[in-house]
Amino acid sequence: MAKGPEAFRTISEAADELHVPQHVLRFWETKFSFIRPMKRAGGRRFYRPHDIDVLRGVRRLLHDEGYTIKGVQRLHREQGVRRLVAAGEGEGVAPPAPEDAEAPVLAHPDLDPVARARLVATLSELEAVKARLDGLLKH
Repeated sequence: MAKGPEAFRTISEAADELHVPQHVLRFWETKFSFIRPMKRAGGRRFYRPHDIDVLRGVRRLLHDEGYTIKGVQRLHREQGVRRLVAAGEGEGVAPPAPEDAEAPVLAHPDLDPVARARLVATLSELEAVKARLDGLLKH
């Protein structure tokens, strides 16, 4: 039985819906202060429909549009969470600002969209691994 559109999602359901691994969602929580799922006893996460909409925008910007984490943070700071939700709904997004050091590489004309999406996904996964390692080294 499928959940209704207003039902909360577990992290596994959110990850499946967004086509990203669960650890990427956890990593994004560390990088984006505006991603705050509800947490129950034991730390179990529940994502509200609005959380999913925001995450969909973050995913599109990072994986499809070539934004870096700093670029998404800047877009949120300058235009707010509504802009992120709009990106997730397919509204056009301006390319990352030139000061975003990684943007020129990801926007290179010889890089097809599929290759760019793979690079962005790989970068996101590597950053998640680094964050986990940094956390382990603090203990």
